Amino acid sequence: MKHVAVIGCGIVGLSTAIWLQRTGHRVTLIDKSGPASGATFGNAGVLAACSVVPVTSPGLTRKIPKLLLDRNSPLFLIWSYLPSLFPWIFRYLGHTNPDKVRRIVDALLPLTHDSLEQHRALAAGTGAERFIHSGNYYFAYENRKAFESEKAIWELRRHAGFEWEEMTGAQFAESEPLYRGIGFAVRLERHGRIDDPGAYARALARHACAHGAVLETGKVLGFEQDHSRIRAVVTDHGKVSCDAAVVAAGAWSAPLSGGLGLSIPLESERGYHIEMLNPSPMPSHPVMISSGKFVVTPMNGRLRCAGVIEFGGLDAGAQGKPLDFLKRRLRSILPDIRHEGIEEWFGHRPAPVDSIPYIGEVPGVKGAYLAFGHHHIGLTSGAKTGRLIAELISTGHSSVPLDSYRIRRS
Repeated sequence: MKHVAVIGCGIVGLSTAIWLQRTGHRVTLIDKSGPASGATFGNAGVLAACSVVPVTSPGLTRKIPKLLLDRNSPLFLIWSYLPSLFPWIFRYLGHTNPDKVRRIVDALLPLTHDSLEQHRALAAGTGAERFIHSGNYYFAYENRKAFESEKAIWELRRHAGFEWEEMTGAQFAESEPLYRGIGFAVRLERHGRIDDPGAYARALARHACAHGAVLETGKVLGFEQDHSRIRAVVTDHGKVSCDAAVVAAGAWSAPLSGGLGLSIPLESERGYHIEMLNPSPMPSHPVMISSGKFVVTPMNGRLRCAGVIEFGGLDAGAQGKPLDFLKRRLRSILPDIRHEGIEEWFGHRPAPVDSIPYIGEVPGVKGAYLAFGHHHIGLTSGAKTGRLIAELISTGHSSVPLDSYRIRRS
């Protein structure tokens, strides 16, 4: 039995903690704000097995100027942050050629393809099962031409083994009659959703604590090592002695990793959501509005519209334009829904330059592990990532080869 300090109480950290407990280890969870206070709370709630194609799809570079200047575009930039962003964005856009994109698809697929099953296994016996639902996932387009403009993306999904049904606007309306302006759609079966991601994560945290995990709220300042072996995590409230430590703090993980001798190119890809409270009527399924790159998901007592991309770092607060964009688009596609109010959220996705998360042991530091950088697939792949880290800590091996996610890669 080991005592493992898990830094981060999002879905990756909570999954790691629960799977470690199930194999007999003692766990301390450390988070600066408590369970589900970041991207796990604010995501679209979809267990999107098919989300294996990165944002850096072929042709992205030439589209960026138009996207940044178009008020109906889902891409936003805080221009004063551009000098700080430039070294990262230069490397990020270097992954848009077809060979590199396919390598990313092949790396992400083992983490996403069985997402629904992995979450059911994680939640079994925790009380969090009630938040998980299976069902279809739709991609909605203005017309077939708009769908065909993304032909390369769908061919990559086909390469990954996914199949889908193409639908006319009329056929889509039979399943989702509330939407307007949808002339073509794609339906993928055997997906899932979490109908309250924040409550789901908090239920997992309660289960972990009820089974012996200790929850520490505080800021991590660094690590203590003895002969290149982890001995403690240092926080602003003191030390947490441990045999191993897992960095699973999402967008805040890169500076923490610096305390382990690493320099990891990680950026915040800032995301937003708005929610209609107690909407009437309610759509039935999660729908990706492809022209806006946001997902509309029915949740428990509310309808969430989540997505867009903004670059502006970790320090700047929420900006008005992305929220206005989501509100404007939501009104245009679902004009007949009435609700009791709107809530807004803003947070940070951890974005590596190659869109592939870092999963594995830190070279040269025994007992130090990384589990972050999941970009747009944090909820989708978080349950499995935690399980793989727990396997690695327990046995030195994992059920999925981790070469693609190694810390030091080109």
